[in-house]
Amino acid sequence: MDNGEERAPELRTLRQKVEYMVEKTFPGRKISGRVFADLVKERGGSLSHSYFSNILAGKVTQPSEDILKALGLGFGVDWRFFKEESEVVDDVVAGLQFLAKRRTGEISGLAGRGLDEDGLPPELLQFALALLKDAEDRQPPAGGGPRGQ
Repeated sequence: MDNGEERAPELRTLRQKVEYMVEKTFPGRKISGRVFADLVKERGGSLSHSYFSNILAGKVTQPSEDILKALGLGFGVDWRFFKEESEVVDDVVAGLQFLAKRRTGEISGLAGRGLDEDGLPPELLQFALALLKDAEDRQPPAGGGPRGQ
């Protein structure tokens, strides 16, 4: 761009995202898989240097959630950055639906046991929304007419 702003790169693949993070996190340095794996280990995660190298080579395209979390630890970012776009979109939509139902009073409270710092997993959120939808569908319509009248 002409005004000195940096244009956002296209980050669709795991490899593109990791290369971008390497460039931004370690500017001007070439980081080996071994150095990155050690960094992840120091921060409490686990990632083999060869697996990291395979990601950069484009040989790994759909790693497990644990690998994504390890990448997040190593780069100091939310691990969900590395998820496929469609998965992130699903998570965001489920979260927005949940917030909307909370705001309208359809959900008045929620208690979770054993939750980590990420909060509710998207699968549990989807399940809770499905239960609400089922309960809503089973209620008789107000005024005896079709639902919504």
